[in-house]
Amino acid sequence: MQKDILVKKACINLKIENVYTIYLNNLHFHAYHGLFEEEKIIGNEFIVNVEIVLLNEQIISDLKQSIDYSKVYEIIKDLMNTPTPLLETLVVNISNAIYTFDNNIKEISIKIEKKHPPIQNFIGNVAVSYKKAFQ
Repeated sequence: MQKDILVKKACINLKIENVYTIYLNNLHFHAYHGLFEEEKIIGNEFIVNVEIVLLNEQIISDLKQSIDYSKVYEIIKDLMNTPTPLLETLVVNISNAIYTFDNNIKEISIKIEKKHPPIQNFIGNVAVSYKKAFQ
């Protein structure tokens, strides 16, 4: 019985947090990002992957304790529909917009792949990834 009391006191003093990672994977977009004029006219196929890390002291049982990934998708879609010359700029813009939507986020990782870069005789794709931790 004495041991149970000590364990309960120890748990009260500890701030135990659960770590959750929300994934939005393989989001496909046709968009007009790039430096070259042809990219601005023809566009390109892009794939976006996002990881969002949340900390919560409780087990999440309500959407208010988490993040609404349908809203996150809308943020990503809006920014993917806004032509941006560099993917490096775009990943930062998406990260900042998601964090502004919900500042309980502790970390965001984003990867954007450009499926058909305008590089002569190039087979493959290019990608930019970005990771940011928030306090």
